[in-house]
Amino acid sequence: MNPVFSREGARALATSWVLLLLAIATGIALVLGSNWYQQREKRESANSSRRLQEARTRLEAARRERDSLQQSSDVFRTLVERGLLQSERRLELVELVNALQSRHHLFGLDYEVAPQRTLQLSGGRVFTAVDVLSSRVKLRARALHEGDVVAFMDELTHSRQGFYPVDRCVLRRTEASGDMLQPRIEAECWLEWITLKDKRASAG
Repeated sequence: MNPVFSREGARALATSWVLLLLAIATGIALVLGSNWYQQREKRESANSSRRLQEARTRLEAARRERDSLQQSSDVFRTLVERGLLQSERRLELVELVNALQSRHHLFGLDYEVAPQRTLQLSGGRVFTAVDVLSSRVKLRARALHEGDVVAFMDELTHSRQGFYPVDRCVLRRTEASGDMLQPRIEAECWLEWITLKDKRASAG
């Protein structure tokens, strides 16, 4: 009988079999452990990346909010400087228009200011803090040159005493006599005189 497969041989190899089985079990455990560790590292890496992205998102949101507040502050300061948060002061408008007429050498200037109304914004948009009010202003001017009218309107719309966006202007040439100092241009312009009213002040 082959001694390897005898009872004595089996007993002699028992220790080797045990060691082999332990080695196989250890190898399997190492493979499983490596896979588990690798998966854990992937999860932690993904979590870390997500937390980093969330932190970056919060930081970017904070920066946008800061910039928005700064822009809002700048806009508010500009509105205050332009007089939009003041009630209409029609005497000041009269003085402004008369001064500009003299400065730009207009031969004649007539104007009409319609009653103030709530301005209808595009899309029906409204603001929670303020009402947007407007008075329609119609100007009729006579001038020697187109440039005089253009300069008058440009300075009026950029005045620090109010906000007067122009809707439209129509310029026409007139039949002038031989006198070079007669007006040769007539202009009709329509603009909005816009102001803002604090709703809290109205409520009070």
